[in-house]
Amino acid sequence: MALRLSQRLLQTQTPFLTRGYPLLVTKEKTEDVAHTKSALQKKVTGTDIPSAQYGGRHAVTMLPGGGIGPELMGYVREIFRYCGAPIDFEVIDIDPSTEGNDDLDYAITSIKRNGVALKGNIETKSQTLSEVSRNVAIRNELDLYVNVVHCKSYPGIPARHHDIDVVLIRQNTDGEYAMLEHESVPGIVESMKVVTVDNAERVARYAFEYARQNNRKKVTTIHKANIMKLSDGLFLEVANRVHKDYPELEHNNMIIDNTCMQSVSNPHQFDVMNMTNLYGTIVSNVLCGLMGGAGLISGRNYGDHYAVFEPGTRNTGTAIAGKNIANPVAMISASIDMLNHLGHKEHANVIQEAVYQTIVNDAIRTPDVGGTHSSTDVVQNILKILSSKRVNWPHGNYFSQ
Repeated sequence: MALRLSQRLLQTQTPFLTRGYPLLVTKEKTEDVAHTKSALQKKVTGTDIPSAQYGGRHAVTMLPGGGIGPELMGYVREIFRYCGAPIDFEVIDIDPSTEGNDDLDYAITSIKRNGVALKGNIETKSQTLSEVSRNVAIRNELDLYVNVVHCKSYPGIPARHHDIDVVLIRQNTDGEYAMLEHESVPGIVESMKVVTVDNAERVARYAFEYARQNNRKKVTTIHKANIMKLSDGLFLEVANRVHKDYPELEHNNMIIDNTCMQSVSNPHQFDVMNMTNLYGTIVSNVLCGLMGGAGLISGRNYGDHYAVFEPGTRNTGTAIAGKNIANPVAMISASIDMLNHLGHKEHANVIQEAVYQTIVNDAIRTPDVGGTHSSTDVVQNILKILSSKRVNWPHGNYFSQ
C-alpha cells in the first residue's frame, strides 16, 4: 500500500505558481528546510506539501478585520461547513482601537505556524508613530512580496466595461509603503520610496512567468520613470532585463497617469500588468470599479513560505457593516483561491460554480452590482446550489485503491 501511495503522489504534480511558490522566482532554501521534511517528502520531490496539514485537514489563520470583515467570514465558514471543506480556521481578532502590537504579533505567529491565512482589511486607528499599519506589517513581516489580482468580468453584471480579463501583479513590500517617514525639521516631513533590484526582479519574473504559464501574450510594466528617474527607472530597467528571458512574450511600459486614463477608456488592451506597490493600489481599484465594484474580485499575496488571501481592493466597508447588504463574492472568491492553493480543487470548483450560477444565471445580487438582494440571500442561494452537488474528498482515495 505504501508503494501505491507513493506512486499516486508522484502523479499529482503541483502546477507551477498554483501554490504561490514560484520555482523559478525564488531561490530554493534546501539547507534551511531539509531537516523538516519527512522521508516521504524527501522521496516525492515534485510535490509541495503545505504546512499544518493534520489527517488530511488544513489549519488556516482567519483574520476577520474590521467593517464588513466579520460577517463575510461568517458566510465563508458556513459555506465550508456545508460542503465539507477540510479546513480548520484559527480565528484571531485584531482590535483596531487598541495601542500596541500584541494582537498583530500573535496573528503573524499564527500565519507562520499554519502557512496560510484568509483575511479581511484590518484597520489601524491609532495615529501614533509607534503603531504601524497592520496590513502592511503582515505583508512585510511575512515577506509577501507579490500581490495577484485577476480582474475578470462577470457576464450580466452592470459595468462600464465588459469582457475585461486583466491580471495585476503588484510589488507588495517596497515602494511608498516601506513606512519610512520622518520629520527632518519642524514642518518638513520626508517619506522614502524604496525600490530594490532584488524585489523588483522577483515581482517582474513572477509577472513574466505567470504570463508564460497561463498562455498570456503581453506584460505591461507601470511606472513614473519620467519623473522618478532613479526609483521607477530602476524598476523599469529590471523589468526590461527580465523580459530577455521570455522572448516569446511582448513587453511594453506605460506611465501610471496614462495607465489610469487608458484603463478607463480601453482596458482590453492590457493582459498582465507589472507594477510597484502604490500604483497597484490605484490601478486595482480603477479596474474593479469599471467591472462593477469592490465586492467581486479577490486578491492573493504570496511569499517564499506563506500565502494570504483577501478581497482584491482591500476595503474595510465600515459604512455598510451590519446592514446585510455587503457583497460576499470577493471574500468567498478569496476562500476559493485559498482552497486551490491548498490543493482542495474539487471543493474550490463546486463553490466557484455555485457563486457563478448565483450572480450570473440566477441574478441574485447585492445593491452594489445593481441587485436588490441581501448578503444572506446570495449566501443562501449558494448553499441551495451546493446541496445538489456531491463533493468527494480525494485524500481518502490514496488508501482505498
